[in-house]
Amino acid sequence: GPGGQCPQSICKDGYRSPMKNRNLTAQYDRTLLVTGGCGFIGSNLIRFLLTRRQEWRVVNVDSLTYASNPASLSDLESDPRYTFVEQNISEQAGMDEVFQTHTPWAVINCAAESHVDRSLQAGVDFVRTNVLGAQVVLELGRKYESRVLQMSTDEVYGSLDSTADRFREDMPLEPTSPYAASKASADMMVLAAFRSYGQDVIITRSSNNYGPYQHPEKLIPLMISNVLDNQPLPVYGQGENVRDWIHVEDHCRGVLAALERGSAGSIYNLGGD
Repeated sequence: GPGGQCPQSICKDGYRSPMKNRNLTAQYDRTLLVTGGCGFIGSNLIRFLLTRRQEWRVVNVDSLTYASNPASLSDLESDPRYTFVEQNISEQAGMDEVFQTHTPWAVINCAAESHVDRSLQAGVDFVRTNVLGAQVVLELGRKYESRVLQMSTDEVYGSLDSTADRFREDMPLEPTSPYAASKASADMMVLAAFRSYGQDVIITRSSNNYGPYQHPEKLIPLMISNVLDNQPLPVYGQGENVRDWIHVEDHCRGVLAALERGSAGSIYNLGGD
């Protein structure tokens, strides 16, 4: 979890007590907001949650960018527990209306521009969604007393010197791309909300995901598609990089555990091991 100090007028013993939320141990008859739910991880997460938590309602908020795939959740359109709202998370007025209408007990912020190569060409889009959007979610989470889980990435840590090492939650952040820098910026805003307001927030940082409904620009589906089409296989740098992978369902399982049992202000790394 995070460290730091804040004024005694704001908090006792270094922190203000987390804002009281709806009873997290109550019967699961609640509404959960998932942003970016038409993306790869978001769509898998929604399907996972509705399967594992039968009494939950899930509201999917997505702006339907190029990486969104509404067809991945088309079979849920008739499920009364599922609602879709087309909305950009960086637009505060529209998001406020979503919160006011559905009063979620918690929000999982999956919405993100996430392609590293694209971030090198269009960094403004990444700041708008990944930083401003996260801040909008934070402010509305405070307003409506919703727990906020910020879905981040292990790329905020930068690179490891040895394959024998593992990222730790207390490591300094050393992002190496505009994408990773935007996610690190959002993480800092989340931790600042905890330290400044005692807000009920959690951060999860996962390694590379793979699984069904992944966008074809990502490494594993790209390699498979190129092999099938007899196309060259692109390799980053000199091919010396090593990646850790986690199946998206295992990632979803970790996110649900953090959402239900995680401590406010804490960070949880989720890796393939």
